Amino acid sequence: MLRIHNIKIRENMSDKELIDFVLRKYHIRPSDLLEWNISKKSIDARKKNDIYFNYTIDIQVKDETKYPHISKVEIPDIEQDIKNHISIHSLDVLKACPSPIIVGAGPAGLFSALTLVQHGISPIIIEQGKMVDDRKHDVDCFLHNKKLNSFSNVQFGEGGAGTFSDGKLTTGIHNPLCQKVLKEFVNFGAPKEILYLSKPHIGTDKLIDIIRNMRNYIISKGGKFYFNTKFINFTSKNNKIYSVFLKNLENHTNFELTTNHLILAIGHSSRDTFELLYQNGITMKKKNFSVGVRIEHLQEMINQAQYGENPKLALPPAEYKLAYHSPSGRSCYTFCMCPGGTVIASSSEENTIVTNGMSNYLRNGKNANSAVLVNVTPEDFTDVSPLAGIYFQKNLEEKAFHLGGSNYYAPIQKVEDFLKNQKSSTIGSVIPSYLPGTTLSNLNEILPDFVSSTLKEGILYFDKRLKGFANPDGILTGVETRSSSPVKIPRNDEFVSNIEGIYPCGEGAGYAGGIMSASVDGIKTSLAILGSNS
Repeated sequence: MLRIHNIKIRENMSDKELIDFVLRKYHIRPSDLLEWNISKKSIDARKKNDIYFNYTIDIQVKDETKYPHISKVEIPDIEQDIKNHISIHSLDVLKACPSPIIVGAGPAGLFSALTLVQHGISPIIIEQGKMVDDRKHDVDCFLHNKKLNSFSNVQFGEGGAGTFSDGKLTTGIHNPLCQKVLKEFVNFGAPKEILYLSKPHIGTDKLIDIIRNMRNYIISKGGKFYFNTKFINFTSKNNKIYSVFLKNLENHTNFELTTNHLILAIGHSSRDTFELLYQNGITMKKKNFSVGVRIEHLQEMINQAQYGENPKLALPPAEYKLAYHSPSGRSCYTFCMCPGGTVIASSSEENTIVTNGMSNYLRNGKNANSAVLVNVTPEDFTDVSPLAGIYFQKNLEEKAFHLGGSNYYAPIQKVEDFLKNQKSSTIGSVIPSYLPGTTLSNLNEILPDFVSSTLKEGILYFDKRLKGFANPDGILTGVETRSSSPVKIPRNDEFVSNIEGIYPCGEGAGYAGGIMSASVDGIKTSLAILGSNS
């Protein structure tokens, strides 16, 4: 395979026009071309008067020796690498054992299950929430009627917390399995462009269909799902998992399933499950996380700041990613930026306010939003419990609930008022998108001093990097507390916790930070089981 880098395209082109351009530019005979595909596409907008698409394209030709001026590349065989991790002995043992049980049907749980069924192992997936379509109904009921289902909401249910976000597939990890994840998403209905865009996303509207397709495939291959079913306990014998106790949340009946392999893909918000595991001897420790607010601007302003006033290309809604390091030692950064999106109510416990951002595939809403977060460390707590971070989060969420009026309205504040530490009395050009509703407030009253002061420094610094970030009419909505898990469940090189047969996995266990990395960790965890020779 030949790979051509840094193909700069400064006009709108169809795929046919693109490949014709490449063949001409690199003197490739059309009759020699066998196959081609886009490997990467990004936008270079560093110079507003010269914005262009930057492509990397792979081509297969009849005779590569005729084109020595084009670099050759070996495409890694990810599927073969996966096969190399599998032990035939382990497969035989697993097929004779009780089914592996996966707690959680988020990205980590679903990709863990998918990996198992693709190798002939039939897992049981336990999910306290509902199927994704029913879950969407519960989310809508909360947004419009303030009726919270604490088991089925933005945090809990099929697809996990990332379902009601933007379906972002960006990640900081560099693992060949990322390409495997992207290909599986495409197999289940995602747009093919996610395979090559530098910042791929699916959108909540499309992700719902994809998750349903994944579930149906897993079932067709022997997997079994228990929805509306709560993991309430487990037993071990000789420090090895033996069984799990479950509760059907519809008829309130309890039942037990035996297993030799328990994958804990519980997500970052399963606080009662963390408590249960800790009380039953699973080793845990505190970890760093972040808290802050959501900021909203007009998407039109972000587009102009990033692309200039009259870009020649047809460009997608603009994004940004910003970071600031305070002299205090704290960091402030933007996270989960949602172009053309909304700020969504993400509470999973009664009498709390939790925010997140969401976009549909087209990202065609009027506002842009992003989390603006400040890091929190274990040293910030006097409580020695490994669950201290959870208590910190919940306390902040309860304060936001009361500041908003104790009716699931979120407290909001204009940027200029936040910087001046004064309660907002009006809103300006940016209309808050949060439902069920909002209450004009002073967020400084509930945020810890180190958070509010670092946020102010960060907002002013970001304004120098992105014109208009500190626009007086920008809206801050509180609070964002669930960007990552405040707990880590240690595991060894075989992905096993301190109790044999229990596999902490994904974001909730502290090994991922988004859809992509959680999905990869789900695959890796199942590969550890499939190759364990146990």
